Amino acid sequence: MNGKTNERIEKFNNWIVERNPAEIEFHQAVREFAESVMPFVESNPKYDDGHILQRMVEPDRIIIFRVCWEDDHGHINCNRAWRVQFNNAIGPYKGGLRFHSNVTQSVLKFLGFEQVYKNALTGLPMGGAKGGSDFNPKGKSDREVMRFCQSLMIELSRHIGEDTDIPAGDIGVGAREISYLFGQYKRLNNRFVGTLTGKGLSYGGSLIRTEATGYGVVYFSSYMLKNIGDRLEGKTALISGSGNVAIYCAEKLLHEGAKVLTLSDSSGFIHDPDGIDEDKLSWLKELKFTERGRIGEYVTKYPNSKFYEDEKPWNIKADLAFPCATQNELDEKDAKALIANGIQLVAEGANMPSSLEAAREFHNSGVLFAPAKAANAGGVAVSGLEQTQNSLRLPWTKEEVDDRLKHIMQNIHKQCVEYGSEDAQRVNYVKGANIAGFVKVADAMLAYGIA
Repeated sequence: MNGKTNERIEKFNNWIVERNPAEIEFHQAVREFAESVMPFVESNPKYDDGHILQRMVEPDRIIIFRVCWEDDHGHINCNRAWRVQFNNAIGPYKGGLRFHSNVTQSVLKFLGFEQVYKNALTGLPMGGAKGGSDFNPKGKSDREVMRFCQSLMIELSRHIGEDTDIPAGDIGVGAREISYLFGQYKRLNNRFVGTLTGKGLSYGGSLIRTEATGYGVVYFSSYMLKNIGDRLEGKTALISGSGNVAIYCAEKLLHEGAKVLTLSDSSGFIHDPDGIDEDKLSWLKELKFTERGRIGEYVTKYPNSKFYEDEKPWNIKADLAFPCATQNELDEKDAKALIANGIQLVAEGANMPSSLEAAREFHNSGVLFAPAKAANAGGVAVSGLEQTQNSLRLPWTKEEVDDRLKHIMQNIHKQCVEYGSEDAQRVNYVKGANIAGFVKVADAMLAYGIA
């Protein structure tokens, strides 16, 4: 990039910060996007003249509302909830709901912004949105969670619909929460339609949905390696997290012949030098389904492993790394440690788990780096397939859904290569994903005129 472009990027980012004060996560997401897209915009006057980038970073609307609910002791509690409907240029708003005490407007804006381009990359007609609440379901009874979800849906139901906005699950919103939310939506509207995804199989859900994000990140990684004449078989892998994304990332890596060395939760990580095999993974699945199951219990069951309290797994030597826990879990220091240990590929299973500095370290050192909006798109892809099945009133088999997921991840990889190839040997996957997503959304926005 020339000095003029750098100056323009800096000016744009300063404008974002001034316009959205204290929204640190949103600033980071926009900065990463602008650094890739601004040179492309400058070389294509139709986007520059249309001020598309400035329009894209402003959500269509943000809905903020209170949620009052009664706990099991008869006390009234009040939480705050949001729905950030970011962009519906290519389809109805689509994106998850997150319930966690650290949910803020900034977090949801960053997630919604990323969702726009992630959804565009899938090739499915889905816009981008995100929502959630600072309600934390951990430690709450089923009836307390039910009352909260029903109260939230009373307001949220006014703003969603199968052709308007289709929420799904995210952190803190699993099958239980989606069930309560969908049941209340159906009750309020007297309609059985695919307004939420991630539903149970008995009432409109899709096979592979639980596994989709974890499987998708492995499929994407396999295409990255295939592009350089390599494969997953025989590789060693580090995974952070122990939720659905991490567990099913591990499962699919095992299917592909790789060896999984680590998993983690908020208390620390486990390192199993013998590898976390299918039997050990099954035991972990059962552990994580319990309310108080912690990853450290693994070493009691499998004493040849070691638990590292309050640490992250990035100092362990391996070929591949899959950050699958939460945003900004992998910083510049972690990136340097991975590089020093000879890491070959890093693929983001969580949303924006690598800091900007970490991503730059990977790029500058030649590590294959897959950003979340490409590698993490499997979950929303299968959510889109669930919408299709709901519209058709026709469920697909596990094999059909899995084949479609593979095809979508392969197509995302092709788009990244098309827009991110820097020479015959090197693909900048961050640049490729950002520009490919940008082009699809920007062309739709230009077609509508001033809207």
